[in-house]
This record gives sequence, structure tokens and C-alpha cells, in this order.
Amino acid sequence: MIHLGCAGWSLPRQYADAFPAPGSHLQRYATGLNAVEINSSFYRPHRPETYARWAASVTADFRFAVKLPKHITHELRLRGAMPALETFLAQCGRLGEHLGCLLVQLPPSLDYHRETAWPFFADLRARYAGPVALEPRHDSWQAAQSMLTDLQIAQVAASPSRFDTDAQPGGWPGLVYWRLHGEPRIYHSAYTDAYLRCLAEQLQRSHAAGVPTWCIFDNTASGAAVGDALRLQRYLR
Repeated sequence: MIHLGCAGWSLPRQYADAFPAPGSHLQRYATGLNAVEINSSFYRPHRPETYARWAASVTADFRFAVKLPKHITHELRLRGAMPALETFLAQCGRLGEHLGCLLVQLPPSLDYHRETAWPFFADLRARYAGPVALEPRHDSWQAAQSMLTDLQIAQVAASPSRFDTDAQPGGWPGLVYWRLHGEPRIYHSAYTDAYLRCLAEQLQRSHAAGVPTWCIFDNTASGAAVGDALRLQRYLR
């Protein structure tokens, strides 16, 4: 399955007809797309009961990607983060089988130092065996490829690209995770049909190779994400 969705399940009015089912925004969203990225966990914690309620709101094949808190990635900068990480995993773990992936987004100012990165990601791996995708934003993380492969962590394919090697999936090849923020105006711009058709071909190739494949649209600021996801969905079909 290709896990296709948006960063959040807000449904702009212009796409309401594509999600006609009754229920909450999440219930309606889950009738049209099969994945979502929870970004709000980056800004604030959610109670375990909240995650459990979200899991109960979706179909059996629906999956959530959950973003690590900024307290871990941006404030602690991966150091001394295990108590906070364990709390976060206990919370989002209530998604159960609907927890599809963890997303680790790093700040642009955080460069790669193996002596910091390896202990954090090794400890994460000791506590969580499921898929993990990393979105670094400093070009020094190009040197982290062997570490990511060893720990089975994928590097996000990001749009717009921040450095030479992040326009395509990297790190561990057993997971593909595309994260599309909008171009040319980040978080706002919709993607062209030509871009989405090319992207559909790339997603289909990784899926055909048996690699779990994710594609998340984060160009939500002007409502483009849902429209892009629905157009891409048609091209995948």
C-alpha cells in the first residue's frame, strides 16, 4: 500500500464533496485518504486517550505518521532526550496497529555529529521497532547515510530540497517517505500536474519493489495539500 495523505486532517471547503461521509473531520478525511501525518504532536503533547480515540475513528488500513516533539529535536537537540522520548512513545503508542511511522524533523541549525546522533537513534530503535523517517535540514547529515542504514531509518525526500541529496529518498532503503512542503512558495504553493504525474511513477516503482511508501503533503497553509493529494491519488489509480 502507498500511504498517501496530508499533514493534518483539516478539510478545506472546496474539497468537501470529496469527503461526503458523516462524522468528525478525521472520520470524513479517512474515507478519502489512507494516511495522515500528526504535526500537532511537535508543538504539544496529546493524552494517550486522544490517540486511542483517533485510532478508533479510522478504517482498519488507515495509518498515522506522528512527528516527534520539538522539545526532543529542537530544544534538547537529541541530547538527554530519553525520558521525553519514552513519554512520547507511551502516548502515541495508543494508536496501536494504526501507528504507521515516526517522523523526526531536525532544525536547520542542528548539524550531524555521530557521537550525538548514534546514541539517540540507537536508543530510539531499542524502544521502537517500527518505521522511522528522518528529515534533516543541515547538509552535514549527508554524512549520516551509513548510520541511517545500520539503524534502519529512512531519510525523507523533501520538497523543496535543502541540500544536494535530500530531493530523493535516502538512508535505509526499506522505507520511502516523501514530504512535500510546496514550491515555489513553501507551505502554500500547489504542485503542477506534471510534477504529480512524475511523482506517481516514482511512488509506484517503490511500491512495486515491495518498499513501504509514504507521501505526505505539507503545503497546508492555503489549502493546497488536500487537492494535491486527491490529484495524485487519481494518477496512482
